[in-house]
Amino acid sequence: MLNKDSARVIALKAICLVALEKRSLSESLFPIHGDDLSFAKSLAFGSIRFYHHLNDTITLRIKKPLEKKNLDLHCLLVLGAYQIIYTDISKHAAINETVEVAKIIDKPWATGFINAVLRSIDRDQKVIIESKHFSHPSWLIKKIKKDYPEDYENILSENNRKAPLSIRVHPSIDRDEFQKELEELNIHSQASDISSQGLIIKDAVNVHKLPNFQNGSCYVQDISAQLAGYLIAPKKGDYILDACSAPGGKMTHIAELCEETEVIALDSDKIRVQKVFENINRLKVKNVTVVQGDATNKDWWNKKLFDKILIDAPCSGTGVIRRHPDIKLLRKLKDVSQATKIQTQILENLWGLLKPGGELVYATCSILKVENEHQIKSFLDKYQDAKNVDIEIPWGEGKIGKQKLPEQNFDGFYYAKLLKR
Repeated sequence: MLNKDSARVIALKAICLVALEKRSLSESLFPIHGDDLSFAKSLAFGSIRFYHHLNDTITLRIKKPLEKKNLDLHCLLVLGAYQIIYTDISKHAAINETVEVAKIIDKPWATGFINAVLRSIDRDQKVIIESKHFSHPSWLIKKIKKDYPEDYENILSENNRKAPLSIRVHPSIDRDEFQKELEELNIHSQASDISSQGLIIKDAVNVHKLPNFQNGSCYVQDISAQLAGYLIAPKKGDYILDACSAPGGKMTHIAELCEETEVIALDSDKIRVQKVFENINRLKVKNVTVVQGDATNKDWWNKKLFDKILIDAPCSGTGVIRRHPDIKLLRKLKDVSQATKIQTQILENLWGLLKPGGELVYATCSILKVENEHQIKSFLDKYQDAKNVDIEIPWGEGKIGKQKLPEQNFDGFYYAKLLKR
C-alpha cells in the first residue's frame, strides 16, 4: 500500500525539487531508510539523468500543456516513463504504482490521464529506446561537440552512466590490508594504478559500512580529484593555500601527505565551511587553519606569501554529470561565462600571493575548454612571470595542463601547474 513515505512519492518530490524549483538533488530530503531509500534515490537520480529524453517522450503524448499548478504531474510522468524505458521493473507495477501516486498527492482526477500516457509509452517502448537521444540540454551538446568533435558522443553517453564509488585510503593505512578488510565484508574493490591511495568500489555501498570510516580511515573521492594532492606534492615547511576548499577533500589529502606543512583552507561559503571542519575532525587533521574569505580579494590574507597554491576553481561541473545529473537541468549557458570570469579573478588575485619560485595548481571538474586550457593559455599570455609546468602522469591529454574526459573509473577533470619565475 503506497503512502506519503513510499519510495515513489519521495522520488517524485526530489524530481519536482530539481525540475520545478531549480534546486539540487543534494538538497533533497529522503526521510526513509533501508531498501526503500536506495529505491527512492535510484528512481530520482535515474529520472533526472534521463530527464531530457523522458521530457521529449512525454511532451509528444500530451495534447495540451499542463497548467503551472499541475506541473508535478509532468514530473510524475517522467518518473513513470523512466521506470518503463530505463529499468527492469515490471511494466504493470511501474504504471499502476505511478498512477497510485496521483491519489497520494491529492490529484485523483489525473489517474486516467497518467495511466493513458504511460500505457502509450509502454506500447511504443521499442521505438523510443531505439531512437537516438543524448538526454542533455541542446546548449551543452553544442559546446561539447565544438570542443570534442571526435569524442562528443562518447562523452554524452558516459555522462548518462552511473559513476563508481571511489575512496582515498589514509596514508597511514596499508591499502592492500584495507582492501582485504573490505573483502571480508563482501565489499569488492579495485586498486587504482594512478592514485597510490585510491580504491574503486565495484558496487554502491553505505560509506558508514567501510572499516573505521567514522575515525578517518578513508575519504570518498574520485580518482581524478585525488591527483590534486600529488600535484601539490607538499614538503616539510611548505606554507600552502587551498582556495575554494570546501568540503575539504583535496585540502585534507594535502595535509595528510605531509603533516609538517601548514595549510590554509579558504572558502567564502559559511555553510560549506562547516563541512570543512567536519572533515578535518573526522580525519583528525592537525595542520590546517580554516579561513572564511573570498578568493577574488585579499581582505582575509595575513601578507605572508605562499609556497604553493591549489585553486579548486568554481566551474560548470560538466565533468561530474555522472555523479550530479541535476547539472543538466540546473546549469545554463550564462553560468559558464560567469564561472570563467570568476576563475580569471581568482587566478589573477592569488597569483600575487605566491612566492617567486612557488607553484600554483589550477583544477576544475569541467571538460569545457573555455574554463580550462583556454583559461590557462590566456593567463600565461598575460603574466610573463608564469611558466607552464608539464604534468607527467599517465592521465588525460593536453599541452597546457591535462584534461581527462569522463570514463569508467575517472570523472572529467582538468589540471594545470604553473611556476612563478
